[in-house]
Amino acid sequence: MRKIELLAPAGSMEKMQVSFHYGADAVYIGGKAFNLRAKSANFANAEIEEALAYAHGMGRKLYVALNILAHNREIKALPKFVRFLDQLGVDAVIVADLGILDLVREESNLPIHISTQASSTNWRSVKMYQKLGAKRIVLAREVSIDEIKSIKDHAPDVELEVFVHGAMCMTYSGRCNLSRYFSARDGNRGVCTNSCRWKYHLVEEKRPGEYMPVYEDDTGTYIYNSKDLCTIDFIDQLLDAGVDGLKIEGRMKSHLYCATTTKVYREALDSYLDGKYSYNPEWRTELERIHHRGYTSGFYHGKLDSQSEQLEGKTHCQHRFAGIVKERLDEDSYLVEIREKFDPQATLELLKPKQRNQFIKVTSMVDRRSGSPISMAQPNMLVKARFSHPVEVHEVFATEQAADDARSQ
Repeated sequence: MRKIELLAPAGSMEKMQVSFHYGADAVYIGGKAFNLRAKSANFANAEIEEALAYAHGMGRKLYVALNILAHNREIKALPKFVRFLDQLGVDAVIVADLGILDLVREESNLPIHISTQASSTNWRSVKMYQKLGAKRIVLAREVSIDEIKSIKDHAPDVELEVFVHGAMCMTYSGRCNLSRYFSARDGNRGVCTNSCRWKYHLVEEKRPGEYMPVYEDDTGTYIYNSKDLCTIDFIDQLLDAGVDGLKIEGRMKSHLYCATTTKVYREALDSYLDGKYSYNPEWRTELERIHHRGYTSGFYHGKLDSQSEQLEGKTHCQHRFAGIVKERLDEDSYLVEIREKFDPQATLELLKPKQRNQFIKVTSMVDRRSGSPISMAQPNMLVKARFSHPVEVHEVFATEQAADDARSQ
């Protein structure tokens, strides 16, 4: 049976633990520099060491992103960090820049994965990166399933990884300069302001002062903003194409997002690996409930159609991230961090790995320090709680919200 890896995002230590709890085989993280999510919490060197020990203690893997398009000052600073990662023994580094690839080979024995930023869309590119020492290629998001099959046929001994879920950049493999020009923050070096998702109007040269909105209707679409990728409806086709890794985007997304996406794609992958794959419509239902910008199948079936191509003008969200179980205090009470305001009398939905979600009630909730009962849970509270059903550390729970009350989940 071929090994297929489910790779989840880890923007922080706690999100890493959540991703592993819900079934990730590996996570990808960033250090405090050299990666494309500079606004994420990321990991200091000591935290990388701690994260690696945690991952390896569970028999899982940890990859470190070094996927910036580097300038000279980064090239000067990188060798020390690469040697540090090599000494730790991280499972691979993810690179896009040829100079960084060469530097990693020169300074370490680290396995190398080629980032989607490298825009690998054909088998010749894949084999060339293999010659340069790469173990795995994260294919460009612009490839189709048929192209993946062809690449695997021509390069059967190279691992191929594809994105299966998450935000889509509106430019080719994420190479965009809007943020740099508008905000002096370079998206190719980790500080993108998501300028493509701002609201825009067009002004025609000979009609100054006439602002024409950019929107989607029956005759046109947004020209900047992309829907989010979702492949759960045809995940078996991607697996049949021969991919070795399924990657979820989202290092800056919430714990609820990490839990839901990892749980759903884990169940789908396990169904496939068991040789009894059967599509479960509940997978799609779960993914529809977390915060997203509408879903698209991307380029996997070839050219985008008008319905799946671009943003429809609003975000969607039915699940609100209410809290996370941080620690077991005694036999039936837990330390819980509250993330959104909710009434302790409300019914909560607890996400359980490898089983259906459970609807639970809080039977007791008191302030951790004072021991005083809490009448309304507020964000950032640390509380001692008891529940009507068993919970586990690293599990997240949610409350319902109206679909048009979308928040950054």
